[in-house]
Amino acid sequence: MELHKIQRPDVKHHKKRLGKGQGTGQGGTAGKGHKGQKSRSGGNIPAWFEGGQMPIQRRLPKRGFKNRFRVEYRIVNLNRLQNVEDSDLNIEKMEKLGLIRSPQKNKIAPVKILSNGGSTFTRKINIQANAFSKSAKELIEKNGGKAEVV
Repeated sequence: MELHKIQRPDVKHHKKRLGKGQGTGQGGTAGKGHKGQKSRSGGNIPAWFEGGQMPIQRRLPKRGFKNRFRVEYRIVNLNRLQNVEDSDLNIEKMEKLGLIRSPQKNKIAPVKILSNGGSTFTRKINIQANAFSKSAKELIEKNGGKAEVV
């Protein structure tokens, strides 16, 4: 191929010439139909507009409250730690053992140990976590372990 014959790849397709006469196939109304707000220039209607009807966000009552500062913990119950072979546990080890889910991309949720199933918990175990429930901490220390807040 010779250099002087090379064309740009987009040359084959012509831009639609809206409203430039009947010969273009898009003349007259330029594909907008006849009359009405949507056919006018600048006639774009917001997606939430309901034609003058009371909008849904105003029809429905305001409800509830979402606390922006709520801390959502990844929890581990003591009954799940009963059968773990390791006697020293930290957050990384618990993630590897599958006791807690790994943190998501942008969120690193703190880990909290709860005493659910604590009546059968009898192990001496040293745990490092972000938070402990009062009863879980008591159970761990009663069995000779250590509950360390990281």
